[in-house]
Amino acid sequence: MQTVTRPVDNGVNVTALLGAREALAQAPAAARFTWRASCDWVNGTHSRATIEGYHGLGEEQRHKTRFTFDADHPEVFASEDHGPTPVEYVLVGLAGCLTAGIAAVAQNRQIQLRSVTATLEGDMDIQGILGMDGDVRNGFDAIRVSFEIDADATREEIEALVAQSQKRSAVYDALTNPTNVSVRVQ
Repeated sequence: MQTVTRPVDNGVNVTALLGAREALAQAPAAARFTWRASCDWVNGTHSRATIEGYHGLGEEQRHKTRFTFDADHPEVFASEDHGPTPVEYVLVGLAGCLTAGIAAVAQNRQIQLRSVTATLEGDMDIQGILGMDGDVRNGFDAIRVSFEIDADATREEIEALVAQSQKRSAVYDALTNPTNVSVRVQ
């Protein structure tokens, strides 16, 4: 009986990623990226963010399409609920970054994924953002990420995928380390 080995395909072009890493090692200035978003107020607490271009590889770049994201607050905040809250977008960003990392690391380690589901919860005491208690933080008190991963791998290998994704996640880093943020009026 012959065993047929199928190539691992998680939809990540690891050869291109590793090639890019090697090329950027030769031209580190090209590795400096500036991501951009703009946001327009619609009405009430409803706003619409747009993402089109960014700077990377030493020049201006454009996405294939223009992306728009509506943000609002739920009716329990006396709002219209036209979109997720901004803090929910933070959870979406973290989930997307970690999940993409798992797929890339799995591809590089020749681990076939069948499914990956991330469930995130963020705890927040809204007394801070409502100005009710100056000692209460405005942001999340805690975020919990739980993965269900079905793959051709042992539990230890799956845990190593998640650990490596967490180690390389830009969004995880932004949430867990201080980031300089400046706000100004033009």
